[in-house]
Amino acid sequence: MTPSARSEVDPFIVMDVARRAAELERDGHRVVHMEIGQPGTPAPEGARRALVRAMEEGPLGYTEGLGLPALRARIARHYGAWHGVDLDPARVVVTGGSSAGFVLAFTALFDAGARVGLGLPGYPSYRAILSALSLRPVGIPLAAPAFRPAPGDLAGLDGMILASPNNPTGTMIGRADLAALMEAGRERGCRIVSDEIYHGLAWGGRGVSALEVGDDAVVVNSFSKYFSMTGWRVGWLVVPPGMVRTFERLAQNLFICASHAGQVAALAAMDCGEELEANVARYRASRALMLDRLPRMGLGRLAPADGAFYAWADVSHLGDSRALAGMILEEAHVAVTPGVDFDPARGGDWLRLSYAGRPEDVAEGLDRLERFLKRRAAA
Repeated sequence: MTPSARSEVDPFIVMDVARRAAELERDGHRVVHMEIGQPGTPAPEGARRALVRAMEEGPLGYTEGLGLPALRARIARHYGAWHGVDLDPARVVVTGGSSAGFVLAFTALFDAGARVGLGLPGYPSYRAILSALSLRPVGIPLAAPAFRPAPGDLAGLDGMILASPNNPTGTMIGRADLAALMEAGRERGCRIVSDEIYHGLAWGGRGVSALEVGDDAVVVNSFSKYFSMTGWRVGWLVVPPGMVRTFERLAQNLFICASHAGQVAALAAMDCGEELEANVARYRASRALMLDRLPRMGLGRLAPADGAFYAWADVSHLGDSRALAGMILEEAHVAVTPGVDFDPARGGDWLRLSYAGRPEDVAEGLDRLERFLKRRAAA
């Protein structure tokens, strides 16, 4: 049987790295994981307890296609508390993680063949999802060290994905720049998808939501990062007022609903602020450690790392990043991600290192990396 042309997407290289790391672990090696953007903390205690109670009270069947009304209302209040936005809960669509949210957003906004821009370096699954939906991803090389898009980048596009904080660079888009990008989108008929899944993880100032500067973007967010619930697969969209029913029809038919169990836990997680902020303090400490240690190892050319939990490091003086990542994993047993995942043309010069894990693991990983680089320099 011949697969469809649209199924021929690039592999998600970070998952290949994770698979090889798991093989090494099965062989008895201890691997320090710096490859996946996954918090090293569990879902908040209150979320776990809420799910136990819900399972004891009765079956967890299908929810409404748009999500549990209580969760949608709580998400709307979240925008008031964090962003000063009075959001109608009717505009909130609960999804099976942000990945399902992107599928819904791209399907609702664009017809086959539409040109959708994405900054490079950027999250690789944007390209894969767009291609699988018969859309045309248009990579826009962003200039180091800031890696920020400009209004002129939207020319000739049907849509544009904005990510702030950005994966892998940690770059953030300020309010004035975000407003200028959204205005350029309106002028050019270019629809904006705002990826805000790393909100809550900002180190020099809070993340600005597209909802603060207009109602015409589709906002994507998730419980995976700040709320430490990656495997629970719950996210959400905020959609323009006139498109709610469009998204509802698609959600009903494509996914029926997000996990009921995950939604119950997510609702409780939103009131676990003290525990979540303690997690953020751990990331902040790990970030400081990484930004201190990497330059002393000779990896001093870094993206700003203003948000999210990644260091984007230039390794062009050490050779191709994919080969280098392989050697680091096999010899030092530290899993890192080669930059070609995020920028096919220029990513061979960069590595992404995650500091989302436990601080003690980050410290151990940096020790191993430093020893590896010293051995390599001496060889």
